[in-house]
Amino acid sequence: MALTKIVGFAITTDAAKARAFYGDVLGFRFVSDDDYAVVFDAHGTMLRLQKAQAFTAARHTVLGWEVADIHAEIDELVARGARFEQYGLPFMPQDAHGVWTTPDRSQVAWFKDPDGNTLSLSKHG
Repeated sequence: MALTKIVGFAITTDAAKARAFYGDVLGFRFVSDDDYAVVFDAHGTMLRLQKAQAFTAARHTVLGWEVADIHAEIDELVARGARFEQYGLPFMPQDAHGVWTTPDRSQVAWFKDPDGNTLSLSKHG
């Protein structure tokens, strides 16, 4: 078996907003926009934002990216228009950037795209 390359998928009900967010805010290279999906090159991974008339966002993370410096990445994304979530849960304290440090010292922060898809940044190890 040769499952060699993953393709990421998310849903959008507004292709123009999704194209601006994933292109301008996240910095992914736009590839195409057709009747079925808006497609980006997410630094070597194909990301297909499937077009839908109606959609209810999942309550969990649908896409995430591992980064070397989570706070620097958050600052850059906030400057481009992203807003990081503060969940206010006592068992998951977050810092001012929205970063939760896990018991194994990994760090995770969450933000949403225009359709309400939950996205994350993480730093492991």
